[in-house]
Amino acid sequence: MRNLVNGKEIDSTDGQAIEVRNPANNQLIATVPSSTEEDVDYCVKCAVEAQKGWAETPLHERGRILEKFITLVERDAETLAVTLCRETGKPIREARAEIANTRTFVSAYIERAKHLYGITIPEGNEPGQEGTIQYTIRQPIGVVACIIPFNFPCDLFGQKVPSALIMGNAVIVKPSTYNPLTLHKYCLLLKEAGIPDGVINCLSGEGPIVGQALARHKGVHLVSVTGSTAVGMETMATASQNLTHVMLELGGNDAFILDKDGDLDLAVNELVWGRLYNTGQVCCASKRFLVHNSVKEEFTRKVIARISRMRVGDPMNENTEIGCLINEKASERVEEQVRTTLKQGARIAFGGRRNGAYFEPTVLVDVTRDMDVMKDMEIFGPVIPICGFDNIDEAIEIANQSNFGLCGNIITNDMNNAFKVANKLEVGGAIINGASFFRSAEMPFGGWKHSGIGNEGISTTLQEMSRIKTIVLKNVLK
Repeated sequence: MRNLVNGKEIDSTDGQAIEVRNPANNQLIATVPSSTEEDVDYCVKCAVEAQKGWAETPLHERGRILEKFITLVERDAETLAVTLCRETGKPIREARAEIANTRTFVSAYIERAKHLYGITIPEGNEPGQEGTIQYTIRQPIGVVACIIPFNFPCDLFGQKVPSALIMGNAVIVKPSTYNPLTLHKYCLLLKEAGIPDGVINCLSGEGPIVGQALARHKGVHLVSVTGSTAVGMETMATASQNLTHVMLELGGNDAFILDKDGDLDLAVNELVWGRLYNTGQVCCASKRFLVHNSVKEEFTRKVIARISRMRVGDPMNENTEIGCLINEKASERVEEQVRTTLKQGARIAFGGRRNGAYFEPTVLVDVTRDMDVMKDMEIFGPVIPICGFDNIDEAIEIANQSNFGLCGNIITNDMNNAFKVANKLEVGGAIINGASFFRSAEMPFGGWKHSGIGNEGISTTLQEMSRIKTIVLKNVLK
């Protein structure tokens, strides 16, 4: 597969390529270009020029093209899902669900853009402005670089790319090095739908080269990144050289709080959904399990009983519930983090074994609040560390001791405590009686502290993808 630049499929200027392998069996699927800074420069210049004409295309026409893109994705849905499954290692049923989400994102952004009206400031609102009318409009920000991670490439494409395009921007998609194939196909489908040459582009390659070159380029006006906090900080520092706008959705170490009166069966169900979906590779997954000491042992038994029945295996198998991690290196990293937690005094109650890119669901007990896993060690895999607490104030204190602040949750039947926790958690999203893994298409999703800057979602992203301009009719009324 090749880069898509200015409507043409091309290799990198130096001919170098990156292998894309199936993490479940290490088989080679395809190769993609390993783009250079020269490739980035050429792509940005093409996008800058193409954006001018796209911005003049009426919004309803831009919407019509994006609606056609939806039909093309649905036409190719099974092929896309299989590609996503094979290159990512997520179960095929999860891959199909992710592809199906594309309609929700694209259609909602089209509709939202049609109703993103400006404001009018009437005459006489302040002394001296009795004859002046002011009104606002939104105009494209220009060229948007969308840097998309491996864990939910199509969902995050759906949040970033249609919103940028409907507002009249040109887009450069930089997919993950590990699984770029599905997003390359998405960009080709946008071209097939009628997006003009140069308005949609796709550059594969190493993040430190391609991502940083995009952030550094004067022709890029917004860099939208979903990724690790380290990558976000580096991107922000690079983009600051040109005062380039950034949207950063970064790491998380979300606290899952189960109070003494919480529904244990609900908590177990939400844990399975909120921690083990996509094999735990979710930024807003619940990763720190704070359980009232009076119910901790019973909860732990129920969790082990439930996950011991879950089917781990080949992602392409229709019955598989938990697949593998994105690659063996990621699995080794999880293994290392578990080992660190054991050295600090924790104990494995279930699981703990690694096999290639597979890491089995693992329950850690005897976890204490002073351990790294209860602070800033984000385990991006199916690991469930359980830490006890005696009162809700202690749980809030433990939850807030992390530098991350993406999401958090509380399971309780006491609505006073529920709202107390929701209000006091230092996070961008607080969920009551559900896992922290909650991200509707509409919600303004974003984190506090080291978990990001800005909010992404249908209710907010269009504002980020455009600039506001005030037009003044000075002394028009006399």
